[in-house]
Amino acid sequence: MEVKYTTQFLSKLEDIFSESDYMLRYEKGNFHSGYCLLKETHVAIVNKYYPLEGKVNSLIEILKQIELNTDKMTDKNKKLYQEINQQ
Repeated sequence: MEVKYTTQFLSKLEDIFSESDYMLRYEKGNFHSGYCLLKETHVAIVNKYYPLEGKVNSLIEILKQIELNTDKMTDKNKKLYQEINQQ
């Protein structure tokens, strides 16, 4: 899968979160990796001051670490989520 650093691709990644149990938030903070993942409360927090490339990379890393229920996802988002996990 080719990673594109565009706002459209970022929106696609955000759509995956919107159709899952996880809540995605952009906040300021001292995250060493650019994001914080609270698995028990199903919250992913990304540094809002990160550039576009950093946000995309952070969301991809988070999606690789968590397991989402794909039953509620559209076919398009399921396919993208599976491509990300296969890398």
